[in-house]
Amino acid sequence: MGKGAVVGAAVVVGAAAAAAVGVAMVSLSRRRRRQREAEDERKRKAAAVIEEVEQRFSTPTALLRGIADAMVEEMERGLRAEPHAPLKMLISYVDNLPTGDEQGLFYALDLGGTNFRVIRVQLGGRDKRVVKQQYEEVSIPPHLMVGTSTELFDFIAAELEKFVRTEGEDFHLPNGKQRELGFTFSFPVHQTSISSGTLIKWTKGFSINGTVGEDVVAELSRAMERQGLDMKVAALVNDTVGTLAGGRYADNDVVTAVILGTGTNAAYVEHANAIPKWTGLLPRSGNMVINMEWGNFRSDKLPRSEYDKSLDFESLNPGEQIYEKMISGMYLGEIVRRILLKLAHDASLFGDVVPPKLEQLFILRTPDMSAMHHDTSHDLKHLGAKLKDILGVADTSLEARYITLHVCDLVAERGARLAAAGIYGILKKLGKDKLLCDFSQQRTVVAIDGGLYEHYKKFSACLEATLTDLLGEEVASSVVVKLANDGSGIGAALLAASHSQYAEAA
Repeated sequence: MGKGAVVGAAVVVGAAAAAAVGVAMVSLSRRRRRQREAEDERKRKAAAVIEEVEQRFSTPTALLRGIADAMVEEMERGLRAEPHAPLKMLISYVDNLPTGDEQGLFYALDLGGTNFRVIRVQLGGRDKRVVKQQYEEVSIPPHLMVGTSTELFDFIAAELEKFVRTEGEDFHLPNGKQRELGFTFSFPVHQTSISSGTLIKWTKGFSINGTVGEDVVAELSRAMERQGLDMKVAALVNDTVGTLAGGRYADNDVVTAVILGTGTNAAYVEHANAIPKWTGLLPRSGNMVINMEWGNFRSDKLPRSEYDKSLDFESLNPGEQIYEKMISGMYLGEIVRRILLKLAHDASLFGDVVPPKLEQLFILRTPDMSAMHHDTSHDLKHLGAKLKDILGVADTSLEARYITLHVCDLVAERGARLAAAGIYGILKKLGKDKLLCDFSQQRTVVAIDGGLYEHYKKFSACLEATLTDLLGEEVASSVVVKLANDGSGIGAALLAASHSQYAEAA
C-alpha cells in the first residue's frame, strides 16, 4: 500500500472514531437529558401529591369552629336520644364525683384489654388524701379470651382474692364494713345504674360466649362469691369516666376528661336537667357525668381525604368511629403510611421499586411516626434509620426524608387540631367558651390521659395552641389542659368511695 493510501485510511479511521465519539456524546447528552426530564417529572408528581394532601388536610380556624358547632349539635341530639345520632351520650350514673373528703380502703379492677390491673388505695380525707396505694398487673391467658364467661371471671376473681390477701398493715378496713370495688370495664356496655350494666359486645380480641346481654357486675360478683371474697362492686365505670373522677380528685375545677391514646373518648359533667332522655329523679348533686363515646362523631365538616376513606373502608368497622380514625394513635401512623405509599407509586419516592413492606397495613405505628417527626438532626439520620428498620429501605435520599417529615407534620397537625375542636365543642356546650357577664372567667380544667397526648409532644403542643386560638387569649388564660395519669385505675377506686354504701348512709 502506498503512502498516500495509508494516510487516507488513517484519515477515514480518525473520522470514524470522531464520529463515534460524537454519537456517544450525543447519546450521553440525550440520556442525561432524559434522566433530568424523568427526575423533573418525578419531582413534579411528588409536589402534586403533597399539594393535594396539604389541601385535603387543611384545617383553618373557621372550619374548626364549624366542627365544634357540629359536635355541640350531635351532643344535644344524643342527650335527646334521637335515633341515628352518632354520639350516644351514655348516662354513666355517676352523679357524685370525688371531693377529696373520701376516707377508707377501696379497691379497683381495671379490665380493658389483654391485661388487667388490681389496685387498692387508702384514702385519708381532705388533709391526707391518698395515704398509700398499691397495684398489680395480670396477663390474661389467651385461651380465657375465647373461653367461657365463668372461666374468665373466675380467673379475675381468683387474682383479686390473692391480691386482697396481701393487704398489709398500712391498709385498714373498719370492723363490720365490707370491702368495696370500682370496676373499670372498657368494653361497650349498656349501663343501667352506678353498679350494673349489660355487655353489648366484646372487642379487643375477646370472643366469649354467654356474656353478651348479661350484667357484667353480676358476673364478677358471682365469681367473687365462688372465691369466698366478700367484696361489693360500688361503681361500674368506663375508663374515660374514671379519668374524669381522678382528675376531679386532684383538681376541683376539672369539667371534662379526654382520652387520647390508641383510641379516643371524652366524658364531661352535664347539668342533669339538660339531659332530656333522663327519666329518673334528678340527682341531689344536680349533675351527671356523660360518657360521650366521641370516637364515633361524624360530620360532613370533617376534612376526610381519600386516605381516610380507604382506611375506613378496609377497617374492621367501616362507617364507625370516623372521628377516632382521624385523631387517635391507632390510626395516625397508618394514614402516614398510605400517603407515603401513594408517593412511592406515583413519584418513586423510595426508588424505582416500591418497598414491599410499605404495602403492609399498620406496619408504620404512631410511636414510630412520632420518633421520625421529632428528629432534629440536620440530615434527618434518625428518620432515615426508622425508614430502613420499618420499610427495609437501605438508602433514602435527603429529599425523601424531608418529604416523610412533612407528611408526619401534616397528619399530626390535622389530628391535633381536630381533637382541639372537639374539646372546644365540649367547652362551648358548657358555656365555658366565653367570659361571664361581669367579664370574669372561672378557672376551667381539661384532664387528658393517653400515650398519644403524653408522649407525642408535637401533637400535644399543637392541640393546646389550637385550643387557645379557638378560645381567644382572654378565655384561654383561665382554661388549663393537664395530663391526668392513670385516671382509669385510681379513678375507679375514688368512684367506689364517692358512691360507697356507707357514704350514702352517712
